[in-house]
Amino acid sequence: MPRSTPRTPNTLLREAIAESGLTYAALARAVRAVAAAAGDTGVRTNASAIAHWVAGTQPEPDTARYVTEALAQRTGRRLTAAGLGLAVLQDAGADPAGLGLSLGPVPVETIAAMGRADIERRRFLTTAVYSVAAAALPLGAAGEHQARAEAVRTGATAGQAEIDAVRSMTAAFTEIDERYGGQHGRSAVLQYLTTDVTDLCRASFRTPGQRAQMLTAAAGLAYLAGWKAFDAGEQGLAQRWYLQSYALTREADDGPHQGFALRILAHHGMDTGHQEHTVDLADAALAQVRGRVPAPTESLFVVCKARALSGAGSSRQALAVAGRARALAESGAGTAGWDAMWGAAAAAVDSHTAAILTRLGDHAGAETHWASAARHYRGTEHQRIAALSTAAEGRAQCAQGHVERACATWGRALDGMTGIRSTRTRQAVITLRADLARLRRRGARSAQALDDRARVWLHETA
Repeated sequence: MPRSTPRTPNTLLREAIAESGLTYAALARAVRAVAAAAGDTGVRTNASAIAHWVAGTQPEPDTARYVTEALAQRTGRRLTAAGLGLAVLQDAGADPAGLGLSLGPVPVETIAAMGRADIERRRFLTTAVYSVAAAALPLGAAGEHQARAEAVRTGATAGQAEIDAVRSMTAAFTEIDERYGGQHGRSAVLQYLTTDVTDLCRASFRTPGQRAQMLTAAAGLAYLAGWKAFDAGEQGLAQRWYLQSYALTREADDGPHQGFALRILAHHGMDTGHQEHTVDLADAALAQVRGRVPAPTESLFVVCKARALSGAGSSRQALAVAGRARALAESGAGTAGWDAMWGAAAAAVDSHTAAILTRLGDHAGAETHWASAARHYRGTEHQRIAALSTAAEGRAQCAQGHVERACATWGRALDGMTGIRSTRTRQAVITLRADLARLRRRGARSAQALDDRARVWLHETA
């Protein structure tokens, strides 16, 4: 009878686990949490599986990525699956260091590669997990002047007309996104960014300033690609788009737009439950725009800092900072830069203040701010955020025991979701149904009727 080949123990993995201080059971829980955050609810990793991997057995490729991120979060440093002795799926075109998880010298080429992989729905990218270590990359670069790398030039010459065209297309795509959800026009955004816009970034310009404007315009479209990935629940992919948007603004040496990208990275960390770097990112964003943008625009950065402080447990300070944001939002009119496309500053300040108050358990205060945000958005092209704000208003009412009022508010939210294709709106309706299930058990008739509507809406939008 032939002897089986003995496995070679994975000392790299064993040493990383020892550094993390996690038991096998605790690491298994962390792996399941990372997988769930990536939308993979089928992972059943346990302590026994960890022991087998340390002994030399290889996990599934996707699971290897989850293990890598779980250990990176615990150790606070960038890790790779290969560096842990784990095998990952070698998808053609994948960057072994992690496509998009760097601030390289020629971000236009990274954007082109990412766009192609996103259009083709490459698994290594669509199943990417959020990287806490990568979230800190901009902190070492914020405010630095980056020597511009010479991109490969095409034979084309571009100027102000081409810059204006990209800005107009981005505004049009954004309006569609806000009105109908992130999954409308997603492939069109990626195609336009990956072909026309990257070619324009490689073109020759009449002045260096015009090339910088084109890079910033491309960064705005990359941000929208990330926003669409976020709206689809693909958080690892969204993070990579946001990082490359920031990289483009650095190459353009555009401080205010660097601030916009940093603020989005901070909010993304909060929205995905990764608070580790959000206060520092919010501070870096605010430093880039303070005194350089209109007061309403600055209010968006100040309220970002407030939310980050709330997530860090500094509740009293968070409320004081949110109050300053409110004063700034009301001290002028209009917003500047990319934020001009996303609605009134006062509405965003209301939304984020409501989120802070919800965290503090002040549901009456949260209701007031959610209602104010919804009023600002209602009747504009911002149909999705109006509906989401109204759904959150209903949840705040439900938390206070106002059942009939909550059901009426939720009914208006469902009315506003007609025609929207968005994972976030679906999740809001799923959450709504969970709340309604508790109300139905208490005999609330309005809850039953509304639940029937919500169930039909989910079926029709599946």
